[in-house]
Amino acid sequence: MARRIILLLALAITGASADRIKDIATIEGSGGIQVVGYGLVTGLNNTGDSPRSNFTIQSVLNMLKRFGITPQQNIFLQRTQNVAAVMVTATIPAFARAGTKVDVTVSSLGDARSLQGGTLIMTPLVATDGTVYGMAQGPVSVGGYDVSSLGSRSGKNMTNTGRVPAGLLLERNVENSTKVSSEVRIVLNHPDYTTATRIATAINALEGLTNTAQALDPATVVVRFPTGTTQAQAIEYISRIESAEVSVDVAGKVVINERTGTVVVGGNVRLLPAVVAHGGLEIEIQQLNTVVQPAPFTIGTTARVSNAFVRTQEQSNPAVALPATATVQDLANALNSLKVSPRDLVAIFQALKQAGSLQAELIIQ
Repeated sequence: MARRIILLLALAITGASADRIKDIATIEGSGGIQVVGYGLVTGLNNTGDSPRSNFTIQSVLNMLKRFGITPQQNIFLQRTQNVAAVMVTATIPAFARAGTKVDVTVSSLGDARSLQGGTLIMTPLVATDGTVYGMAQGPVSVGGYDVSSLGSRSGKNMTNTGRVPAGLLLERNVENSTKVSSEVRIVLNHPDYTTATRIATAINALEGLTNTAQALDPATVVVRFPTGTTQAQAIEYISRIESAEVSVDVAGKVVINERTGTVVVGGNVRLLPAVVAHGGLEIEIQQLNTVVQPAPFTIGTTARVSNAFVRTQEQSNPAVALPATATVQDLANALNSLKVSPRDLVAIFQALKQAGSLQAELIIQ
């Protein structure tokens, strides 16, 4: 099954067609703004922070003082199980305007067991420059459960992190510095010289944009609009640019995760002729403890003797000649002919790379 998964992934990569520019790149300045805040989630069913979380208690006391309530701290310490301190994060999309609602992520900061059933209290969210963009509030959805009673526990998914759909209400516009009336810069998600050149060529082939695009580096393509372009025309040009299709050039890579035994082969991987002989050696060592008694009517003591039993087994596989492959389908068929497990493929790929047969970058995680 694992080898078949490798085959399916490889076929998905090789069968991919041209991609739209908007799927492989973004317009500079339109990446959005990340905001963060510190808040409280209330309404938990005794699954909140324990009295050991001093910052939670201090936060609740400060909040109650703003409402004119000053409880006794020694009594309040026993009633904090329904409250949890959380960090609230969100990414505000570019060009968002006041009144826009954005989803936020809520994660526990203390030792709360679960945020299930809680409600996020009004929390200001700020950017890196300290600007407050809005307030987040609403019921927390954790997408799971965590129930415990009398030493037994049943749970699904992580309940210390949740989301508040449309929880952030923007109070100010997200300004953008992109001057779409004169030029725009297209930033590739994965910098590549060949792909950047193809993007510039595809843009120059559009009607009205001839000789306007130029690849500055592997990550940036600048488009200078014709003189006299209005704001409306610039937006139309950007729409046409985003819809243009480009064939993405991807470097050949083989990604190996040794912890899980996962091997993923990219679409541009090539293999030169090679001969592979792989055999598995298993060594089993068992320790046997026996008790030796002295002979009857003799002077002696009981002793414990430890013996070791060693057993070796080696799997003998014939050498397999791997032909030169031009497609991932051929590579998958060649590797499947070895009839080895994914973990054995890890060692085989490393050996093929050292032998110079694997024409791809080998990434081991």
